Amino acid sequence: MLRGGRLVDPSQGIDGEADLLVADGQVRAVGGRVPEPSGATVIDAAGLVVAPGFVDVHAHLRDPGFPEKETLETGSVAAAAGGFTTICCMPNTMPPLDTPERIRELVERARSLPVRIFPIGTISRGRRGEELADLVGMAEAGAIGFSDDGDSTRSARVMRQALQLSRLLGRPIMVHCEDPTLSAGGVMHEGGVSQQLGLPGIPAAAEEIVLARDLELARLTGGWLHVLHLTTARGLMLVRRAKREGNRVTVEVTPHHLLMTDEWVAGIRRFAGEMKPFPAGPCPDPNAKVNPPLRPEADALALRAGLRDGTIDLIATDHAPHHEQDKPPVLERAAFGMIGLELALPLLLRLVRTGALTVSELVEFLSCRPATLFGLPGGTLRPGSPADVVVFDPEEPWQVTRATLRSRSANTPLLGLTLRGRVRLTIVGGKVAYVDTAFADRCTRSGRRADLSGYSIRSTPPG
Repeated sequence: MLRGGRLVDPSQGIDGEADLLVADGQVRAVGGRVPEPSGATVIDAAGLVVAPGFVDVHAHLRDPGFPEKETLETGSVAAAAGGFTTICCMPNTMPPLDTPERIRELVERARSLPVRIFPIGTISRGRRGEELADLVGMAEAGAIGFSDDGDSTRSARVMRQALQLSRLLGRPIMVHCEDPTLSAGGVMHEGGVSQQLGLPGIPAAAEEIVLARDLELARLTGGWLHVLHLTTARGLMLVRRAKREGNRVTVEVTPHHLLMTDEWVAGIRRFAGEMKPFPAGPCPDPNAKVNPPLRPEADALALRAGLRDGTIDLIATDHAPHHEQDKPPVLERAAFGMIGLELALPLLLRLVRTGALTVSELVEFLSCRPATLFGLPGGTLRPGSPADVVVFDPEEPWQVTRATLRSRSANTPLLGLTLRGRVRLTIVGGKVAYVDTAFADRCTRSGRRADLSGYSIRSTPPG
């Protein structure tokens, strides 16, 4: 039982002090003063937020093929430490997740891990964009959606076929929108900062042109199009119009595109909408190289408006781990991507402090909406639902270092910075998946002893 926390559950319209009773893997009761069953483990959550566990529909776990970057095991631990109880892994692995057999194998491997992992299959065979993969077989094997993320699906014919099948399967076609002939050779957003640094840029049009194509194909087919990591104000306008016309389109945005700008590539570590920068970072910073790239401040602020007006449906991390050797100082040789599972909460809490989001809206976009839209477990603390819970301190400061991160990789431009907001406890299906060491000690020292010390996944990173 969790006592006295600030329980935030938008699915029930709850935001206030309440108790939460968990038993047999399910939520049993929620209320102002829930009676304590005999022998119950009681956890004092005073001063902390208790919410439905976070759900990430867009994470790269690099498994199979790239164990030096991440694995299902290390990714699941990072997810639990970030408050995520369910994550969906992208198929740009080696080999790619493009057959029912590969999907089935991943599902089996994930069963014993501390968080729920659902695979996303490819749209095209080999992610080459030329021939439709076996979407029906992969859906039957457990794929919750289909994507060629990392690239756009080259063939409009294949994309049309996939969207037509999405109507039958009830699963989204999740698109990375990028014209490779426009983005080729680019390392960051094409604009004033790239010109100052003398670096080749990626124009916003590279994203918007393919986005317009895929929105038109969604209109043509009536299929379910899910737009991955939207980044531009004009792209937001295109999505808004498609939704108003009644097309089945959902869209996500990442924490880093909401808060960071292309200035971060130049080592200017200032969050969008804030005046005071942090101490300068490397210039150029390979850890700020992502795809799609960080855009100017006006785009980041437009995306925030898209959250508030309902155009953007959810927030996803696009967790993209890379080994240190894949992020050399020469940007032309550095890989695209940054980690996000453990940093999403503290980043989004900055938006809460500036008034751009409420805590309830944060939980809505990071938990309730993705679970509901994708038909995934969690997203609610209604009695009878799976006991997937996150408990976090919205004010706890901590420094982002290699030692404080659980992911196998540490590729983030936030290294060295002190952020506020930290997960204390993550429960998946009624079992503790992660507990912060300090919080476990606090529970043990309290008058109502809650011994969490027997759980192996704690806050001290592996050596």
